[in-house]
Amino acid sequence: MAVNSTPESPLPVGEVSRLIGGWIDRLGAVWVEGQITQLSRRPGAGVVFLTLRDPSYDISVSVTCYRQVFDAVADVVGEGARVVVHAKPEWYAPRGQLSLRAAEIKPVGVGELLARLEQLKKALAREGLFAPERKKPLPFLPQLIGLVCGRASAAERDVLENARHRWPAVRFEVRNVPVQGVHAVPQVVQAVKELDALDDVDVIVVARGGGSVEDLLPFSDEQLVRAVAACRTPVVSAIGHEPDNPLLDHVADLRASTPTDAAKKVVPDVGEEYERVRQLRDRARRCVAAYVDREERGLAHALARPSIQDPHRMIDERTEQVTALLDRGRRTLRHHLDRADSELTHTHARVVALSPAATLKRGYAVLQRADGHAVRDPGEVEPGEKLRARVCEGDFSVRVDA
Repeated sequence: MAVNSTPESPLPVGEVSRLIGGWIDRLGAVWVEGQITQLSRRPGAGVVFLTLRDPSYDISVSVTCYRQVFDAVADVVGEGARVVVHAKPEWYAPRGQLSLRAAEIKPVGVGELLARLEQLKKALAREGLFAPERKKPLPFLPQLIGLVCGRASAAERDVLENARHRWPAVRFEVRNVPVQGVHAVPQVVQAVKELDALDDVDVIVVARGGGSVEDLLPFSDEQLVRAVAACRTPVVSAIGHEPDNPLLDHVADLRASTPTDAAKKVVPDVGEEYERVRQLRDRARRCVAAYVDREERGLAHALARPSIQDPHRMIDERTEQVTALLDRGRRTLRHHLDRADSELTHTHARVVALSPAATLKRGYAVLQRADGHAVRDPGEVEPGEKLRARVCEGDFSVRVDA
């Protein structure tokens, strides 16, 4: 419930602490899971103090329990162990501190951890975080590689030495972080995000040289898996633990069996590339030589053809044909002209023979009236009418006599 207070009537610190304690008392007992980071067992003391931490969210809470409660699991529980605690929240009013009073402690076994990881794996797979189509291809020749690993670890040395041996010009941006324990998850996530934010980083390698299932739990943490899935830079998982693959292997764009294997997969070998370039150069030279030889043979075959060796031969053959056709055309035209001339002469003779002028040459005359009409009947003229007489050599006037 909300507490009414004003600047004029504030609540004393003790009252606020008492109210908080009352609210916490009403919570009741709960089961809490976490990792033990600090353990204090003073000889002769009846109470054991420990700190329970959530490695995914970097949150801790103090836990107290009676000695007989802890002695029941003292042989299998220590610092770094994951446990499930049945405890009731308590508020220590004088100091304003929250703690848990444990009534029962149960260690989390490897089998149970693996079962939980399998459930988390299935849940993330249903979301599509492990889908092959989400995998990003690695660059052929990365100029700058981001490396997340333990400080001065064998994994760091293996990646750096093998990568530089394969490609001496490669550069690294290294982030040294804890790779196991309660601080591993938040620092690994932070390192991955920092490297992903750098535009010059071409690929990120998360490396560790193997370990037990408990040691590799940070690399199966949901927070880390989602951070890697959200990266725009390709991520390579190089956790050297073959029997059980952490979830990081499934979400990463490429899985390497060991840090050394990661160096081989991320960076090409300069000697192999030189050999590949030499082979490609030889292959290209052979292809070009074969192409030139083929074209030379084709050119030689073309030059051997008669039309190329004697290019005027076809013209000369066509010249004879053209000459023959021209002579034939001339003869045909001359024949047509002669026949047409003969026909014209005969037609002209017939026209001349039938012409009125030929009749006039024989002594005949044509009488025409004043209007130009020829006189064909004596009844057409009148006595004394003036006519025009046309003869072969000209015409003259005549008058009709009664």
